[in-house]
Amino acid sequence: MISYLDFEKPVAVLEERITQLRSVNALHDVDVASEIGRLEAKSTELLASTYASLTPWQKTQVARHPQRPHFRDYVAHAFSDFMPLGGDRLYADDLAIMGGFATLNGRRVMLIGHEKGNDTKSRIKHNFGMGKPEGYRKAIRLMELAARFGLPVVTLVDTSGAFPGIEAEERGQAEAIARSTEACLALAVPMVAVIVGEGGSGGAVALAAANRVLMMEHAVYSVISPEGCASILWRTSEKAADAAQAMKVTAQHLKRDNVIDRIVKEPVGGAHRDPVAASRLLGAALTEELDLLATKSGDQLITAREERFLAIGG
Repeated sequence: MISYLDFEKPVAVLEERITQLRSVNALHDVDVASEIGRLEAKSTELLASTYASLTPWQKTQVARHPQRPHFRDYVAHAFSDFMPLGGDRLYADDLAIMGGFATLNGRRVMLIGHEKGNDTKSRIKHNFGMGKPEGYRKAIRLMELAARFGLPVVTLVDTSGAFPGIEAEERGQAEAIARSTEACLALAVPMVAVIVGEGGSGGAVALAAANRVLMMEHAVYSVISPEGCASILWRTSEKAADAAQAMKVTAQHLKRDNVIDRIVKEPVGGAHRDPVAASRLLGAALTEELDLLATKSGDQLITAREERFLAIGG
């Protein structure tokens, strides 16, 4: 069952009515097909109009939806032959950041991304997608491995930020993030990053300094969470909606400002309503981007990547 967000309540009422009518039809053999059809059309229209005019804060809620597809969902539906690789060869394996060899529409790639988990147990296991130093060092290792074998790198970014715990700081969190960003910029193979949910702070940039940066239609990308920004500016997280508006966190704002290169459409009502369709749309977009980058030499890729990020804000 879909978990409805606050702004989806009118849709929830309609869909509950449809469910009730189907139950009546099944139990009492009453012909209510025409009424069900009318309500379904109305529900679809309302859902489409609602999602066509979401505010930045509402998009933030969609990006955080508990049923939104994560790394493992995209691996299952957009890629094949995934061979996970673990460990940073220094300390441990961080399950908040996963990666390995995969195949995308016949092309072998190195796939790396954040995994948040989809229930309490898996969220704890994956630390809610908040990477630790060993996670970013694992990503560096996998990127270097991809360069050695001449494989393009694809990253799926979905994190509220890198893990802020004291143990992460003790193990060199800032240095690991900086080294991961540096590794992205130095790659002599094509790299495409996709913000599939939340793109939070340096924890996101460390996997997103790519030749092409894409965003799912209802993803968000920012230097700090709206709540964190509101707490700094207004001393209260209750101003999060205002902060989200001011920071321009949406894919539409960031595309206009040339921070990202492409917006990947989602199914009506968000990727959480149809993860399989969302994965197929993402896979098609990634294939197109990698086809375009495949003709460039290593030096051209590095130069273009550096120029792309130096041009932001210029």
